[in-house]
Amino acid sequence: MKELGYRLNVALVVINKDKKVLICKRRNMNSWQFPQGGIDNGESPLKSAKRELFEEVGIPSKSVKLINSTKDWFKYEVPSKSRRRNFLDRKFKGQKQKWFMFKLIEDVEITFENDPANEFEEYMWVSYWYPLNVIVSFKQKVYCQAMNSLRNSFHDEFSDV
Repeated sequence: MKELGYRLNVALVVINKDKKVLICKRRNMNSWQFPQGGIDNGESPLKSAKRELFEEVGIPSKSVKLINSTKDWFKYEVPSKSRRRNFLDRKFKGQKQKWFMFKLIEDVEITFENDPANEFEEYMWVSYWYPLNVIVSFKQKVYCQAMNSLRNSFHDEFSDV
């Protein structure tokens, strides 16, 4: 699982009852992404995903149902000019991600209050493929791979609608 130079990370695709996915706008940037975050030492990817869901967007794990996760891990490199200090201090060149898809099972309020990094400033609910149009270019390939990997689960979840 671990790979030299890559920070282990989870990415979260959250679906609402209207078949829309949640994306968030990074603070002080014109860049949108799915919530994501690092895996702490000794933490399973699923436990990390549920923690990040609450920290980044205020959604408690009791408010979602796990639909699926990617079997593969996907990695991307962060361009040198975009690497943050904590990234550089730990000698990471990129992130290696496991993706999780959750469906909301009750109404929730999206909030950024729990995020110690204060990463996001805005959110929106969008169609499944829309995020590919608004993410930073260095994440585009990973988003495409992961979303293709999860798309059948998305369609299966709403096949009875």
